[in-house]
Amino acid sequence: MNNIFSLQNKSILITGASSGIGRQVAITASQMGADVIITGRDEQKLAATKELIAGDCTVIAADLVNEREITHLVSQLPKLHGVVFCAGVIDYTPIKFLNAQKIADIFSINFNSQVLLTQQLLKNKKIEKAGSLVYVSSVSSKLGVAATSLYAASKAALTAFAKVTATECAGQRIRSNSICPGIVLTPMTDKAMEASADEGMEKAASEYPLGYGLPEDVAGLAVYLLSDASRWMTGSEIVIDGGLTLK
Repeated sequence: MNNIFSLQNKSILITGASSGIGRQVAITASQMGADVIITGRDEQKLAATKELIAGDCTVIAADLVNEREITHLVSQLPKLHGVVFCAGVIDYTPIKFLNAQKIADIFSINFNSQVLLTQQLLKNKKIEKAGSLVYVSSVSSKLGVAATSLYAASKAALTAFAKVTATECAGQRIRSNSICPGIVLTPMTDKAMEASADEGMEKAASEYPLGYGLPEDVAGLAVYLLSDASRWMTGSEIVIDGGLTLK
């Protein structure tokens, strides 16, 4: 019996693979048989990710905020069966402290870079028919947590973009879905927690019936969306938040 969750003989690109969710997606996809291609800005951290991957792994360093580097990255890629867009940054800035530069900085990585990479991949026909595009958004896009306006807005924009991509790519049976995680314990969220009051983080943790998530939790969902098991799913935004939004 065929394993419909297998990624055997599939080439998968993972952005933001130098740490956190992106790193774990690369590891888990490889464990499921994929030939993974990882990218990010930090070559040293990418090399550390590669050391954790048992199967075939290609490293291509690129700063996705730079459009020329996106073009160079795409030029080196083979035909892909899937892409997981994990690159992103968290920001906690109250609205009264926002400015044009801050808006540009957050959107450039959380939204613009994903859009431009998608555009280049589709224009250059790098995605195989029946391929899968997976965008890591955030449950923050559905909430109104103080000081998250730019992060939430950039992720909401990404989710909307994924839906339109699903419509435009349906003719080639290329699927496009987004994942909306709650708080996942990664180096990025660790830094955010350090900047917050301990009492505030304890209260936030109590709002998660199943506790905070781990990168493995999101990686498992990403593998499902990359696999043939999800071949009839497109345009979906899947919340995975340990029960946070039950309330």
